[in-house]
Amino acid sequence: MSIFSDSAFDNHEQVVFASDPETGLKAIIAVHNTNLGPSLGGCRMWPYASEQDAIHDVLRLSRGMTYKSALVNLPLGGGKSVIIGDPRSQKTPALFRAVGRAVERLNGRYIVAEDVGTSPADMAEIASQTSHVGGINDGKDPARTGDPSPFTAYGVFIGLKEAVKYKNGSDDLNGMRVAVQGLGNVGFHLCEMLHNAGAELIVADINSAAVERAVTELGAKAVSIDEILSVNADILAPCALGGIINDTSIASLKAGIIAGAANNQLEADRHGEVLREMGVLYAPDYVINAGGVVEVHYCRQGRPVSETNSHIESIGATVREIFERAERENKSTGFIADRLAEERFGKKA
Repeated sequence: MSIFSDSAFDNHEQVVFASDPETGLKAIIAVHNTNLGPSLGGCRMWPYASEQDAIHDVLRLSRGMTYKSALVNLPLGGGKSVIIGDPRSQKTPALFRAVGRAVERLNGRYIVAEDVGTSPADMAEIASQTSHVGGINDGKDPARTGDPSPFTAYGVFIGLKEAVKYKNGSDDLNGMRVAVQGLGNVGFHLCEMLHNAGAELIVADINSAAVERAVTELGAKAVSIDEILSVNADILAPCALGGIINDTSIASLKAGIIAGAANNQLEADRHGEVLREMGVLYAPDYVINAGGVVEVHYCRQGRPVSETNSHIESIGATVREIFERAERENKSTGFIADRLAEERFGKKA
C-alpha cells in the first residue's frame, strides 16, 4: 500500500486513516491544499476492490476539489473522504457518527459534505458529532433541500451553454442533440434543464427506470451504455463515472462539444490535447460541475439560494476565459484550467 508514490499524490498536506471497531468503519480523509481556506469535499462510500484503489480515489478527488474551489472563486481548499463499504448494505447511523468523530478530530481543516453513496440523512448523522459538515438544510429557505445536485446541474448547464455560444456564436439550444451519459440526480436535473431549453435528448444509464422516466417525461431517445459516447450528437454530457474520454472512445466520438458533470472525464491529461487537435471543445469538468460546492458553502453561511445561483452563473465567465486563453496560447482547455486554478490558489513548484 503506497501513498507518496501513487500517481494521484500531489504534495497533499495530510492523509488520515480512520477506523472504528464497533461500527466497522474504514475511512480515509485526504486534505490536499488549504492555501485559500479549509478543505471542503464530499464523503464517498464505495465498495473499493482494494485499499490502494480507495487511496488513489481519495487522493485524486481531493486534488480536484482544490482546483474546483479555486476556479469558482470560493475561500476554500480541497479535501475528500472515502468510506470503504457498500452503501446499499453496510450503512448504519452509527457508522456515520463515527465518521463525524473522525472529521471533528481534524479541528476544521476538513469540511465534509454529501457525495456518491451518501445522502443528506447521512450528513445529519455526521453533524451530530461535528460542526464541520456542509449540505445540511436549516429549513429557512424552501428552495434549499440539502441536496446539492440541482445546483451542480445548474452549473453544468451554464457551462454547456457557454461552450455552445463560443463554438456557434449563440447559446440557443433549441433543436441541438445532447447525449447524456448517466441519469443520476445531477444527470436527470441537467436533462430537465436541457429539455426546457429545447434540446433533443439522447440518454443512457444502467438504471432502466431512470431511462424510462427520461423517455416518458422528456421525450428522450434511449440508447445502450455502449452506444452513448459515439452517437451522432452536437454535445456529449458525461454525467456518470470518470475516465470515459480515452483512446478507445475518442476514436468514435462524433460530438463537437463535451460538457458534463462527471469528475475526471479525461483518462489522462494528454486526451485534452487530442480533443483540441480534433476540434472538439471540452469544458473542463471540475469547472462547470462546481455548482454543488458553491451551494454547500452558501448553505453553511446561511445565505439565500438566490446568492448561490448568482455565484454559479459566474461559471460562464470563467469558462469563457479558459476557452479564449486556450485558443490564444494553442493549449488544451484542461491545461489552461489547471494553470488558472494554480495561479489562484498559489501552487508552489
